[in-house]
Amino acid sequence: MIAPLPCTVIAAILFRMYILTALTSSLCWNMFGLSAAMDSKPNILLFLADDLGIGDIGCYGNNTIRTPNIDRLAREGVKLTQHIAAASLCTPSRAAFLTGRYPVRSGMASSNRYRALQWNAGSGGLPANETTFARLLQQQGYTTGLIGKWHQGVNCESFSDHCHHPLNHGFDYFYGMPFTLLNNCQENKPPELDVALQAKLWLYSQIIILAVLTLTAGKLIGLISIRWKIIACFTFVGGIFFISWYSSYGFVRYWNCILMRNHDVAEQPMRLERTASLMLKEAVSFIKRNRHGPFLLFVSFLHVHTPLFTSAKFLGKSHHGLYGDNVEEMDWMVGRLLNVIDKEGLKNNTFIYFASDHGGFLEAHRGNAQLGGWNGIYKGGKGMGGWEGGIRVPGIVRWPGMLPAGTVINELTSLMDIFPTVVHLAGGAMPQDRVIDGRTLLPLLQGRVQHSGHEFMFHYCGVFLHAVRWHQKDSGTVWKAHYATPVFQPEASGACFGRGICPCFGDGVTHHDPPLLFDLSQDPSEANPLSADTEPLFDTVTRRIGKAVEEHLKTLTPVPQQLSPYNNIWKPWLQPCCGTFPFCWCDEENNKVHGML
Repeated sequence: MIAPLPCTVIAAILFRMYILTALTSSLCWNMFGLSAAMDSKPNILLFLADDLGIGDIGCYGNNTIRTPNIDRLAREGVKLTQHIAAASLCTPSRAAFLTGRYPVRSGMASSNRYRALQWNAGSGGLPANETTFARLLQQQGYTTGLIGKWHQGVNCESFSDHCHHPLNHGFDYFYGMPFTLLNNCQENKPPELDVALQAKLWLYSQIIILAVLTLTAGKLIGLISIRWKIIACFTFVGGIFFISWYSSYGFVRYWNCILMRNHDVAEQPMRLERTASLMLKEAVSFIKRNRHGPFLLFVSFLHVHTPLFTSAKFLGKSHHGLYGDNVEEMDWMVGRLLNVIDKEGLKNNTFIYFASDHGGFLEAHRGNAQLGGWNGIYKGGKGMGGWEGGIRVPGIVRWPGMLPAGTVINELTSLMDIFPTVVHLAGGAMPQDRVIDGRTLLPLLQGRVQHSGHEFMFHYCGVFLHAVRWHQKDSGTVWKAHYATPVFQPEASGACFGRGICPCFGDGVTHHDPPLLFDLSQDPSEANPLSADTEPLFDTVTRRIGKAVEEHLKTLTPVPQQLSPYNNIWKPWLQPCCGTFPFCWCDEENNKVHGML
């Protein structure tokens, strides 16, 4: 007969069984937790700031502008330190973000001086045959929304065909600005849109009008002999110049500064003092309407683009002037939306991403006041092709329970990576009929791999290849070769103050043969170019990068240029209008603001 076990022994056995069960459960969760989370299709919330410099937020080193909500995302998620935009200007960069492809592939890169869309009534824009992440998520059962800036075009042939509109690119709901902010959107600000052409049209108008008056007076008093038909012809030409100037530039606020809800114009022109409130209200409403998910919400901020419209609550509150006020208001909006996610019980099932479309605008000044962002230690800024300050941007990802909190990743990543990442999260398949330049971030974010999927990145200025970076994975070195760089004005200023923004070609660019070579892993500020005399690997590295350029160029195919001069001129018949053209004005939002600020 077996003697009964003492109580202490039984307790010890039960405790060990409990520990073994707990360990087994933990192992199973680690093995299958990702699969279960993926099966549940997480909600996806994407934040994209406009013109925000990497040095403008606290978690990237700024100690004068307060960004507690964006910093909170970094503490609770993953911070990317080498996150790269595909272009240093908004229209091409955002096209790449939406499609996962270099903008030169879709025709959203320019070969002329108009490097971004200029008008709501232009005919250029993101082609209908391009596939956005919104379209692929829509096919996976997601409700998709875009709140804020679009700047990818509206119409092609008529004022209502909406061939480039967000709803034609996979978004179920759109509320925001089909264009982008300009100084022209705010009264009593200096004009911003095509200032040189405006000045020429106005000058020619004045010259011709003066000539007509002089000829008419001379004819009447008999000093000159001239036929009235010639004077009439001069008058007609002068009238054409004047109408071209006034209709295009005298009404920029009415033509470009509008808000749309889906296909309808809701406010023309915008009233900037309440725009932030309206955007926030719409984003909150979208989340609450679709809280049972899955949803994709792309919050495309109008902040922090000039003219830096800021509500009274934030004016004068920062230590960095109007620009800092605007950044802090944007951070507050991020915080409000994070609170809604938390209150709706969506925190653990929402993949959140925050970035900027490109670097800060160094040339943005009014008098002695700096109106643009700070790009930290990095050289250059918005519009400057390959210099790091124009393309290295903040990148933060949070997904509680699925991504390790407080992680910092120094690997090469891109805004184009969001396309395959969110498609993967949604359970969709990547398009097989085109080149996708982005790489899914999930293995890197979860620590399952040590290196990103990128070896080379190509930095374009319009259609012109200005620089290439090579992540030499066996050594960990990041090389960068510049084939062309902008000529700064003044020379030592680090910006193109004489031009307003740096050009991509012509006499405003210096070409380098051999290329300027930098070791970004040792010299991230691009202050000390290497040479064959100072770097033993100079020839080897430049040859390898040159071979990568040749291979990359073979993957490009000719496409229609969406930013051609013809596509970028104002066409009255394409003008979105909430009245009878040209009497376009409305204010449908007048009674829809309910004290959000």
